[in-house]
Amino acid sequence: MALHTHDHGLRTVRAARQLRRIRAFYAAGVVLWAATTAWTAWDSPGGRPMWTSVLLLVVFSSLLFMAGWWLRHLETADAPRPAHHVAPRRASGRHAVSGS
Repeated sequence: MALHTHDHGLRTVRAARQLRRIRAFYAAGVVLWAATTAWTAWDSPGGRPMWTSVLLLVVFSSLLFMAGWWLRHLETADAPRPAHHVAPRRASGRHAVSGS
């Protein structure tokens, strides 16, 4: 059982490392397609090249968002959870012991 837990932790670390790398690639794609979209919108507004650039900008932005979301999900899943402490119970009127 301990081997399985260690293997899961190792896979999570590898997945997080891969997501960080691909997130950098997607960020570069977003910058590239944002620049291309701006250029084509200036050069031929409403043309097919502009809409192709917009589509690819949306695709890379979505991929960047999803990679960031999964990375955050993996990092919070690995974080140690705080201990859950039960709040002290308040004495209710019926069960309270009175001093008189």
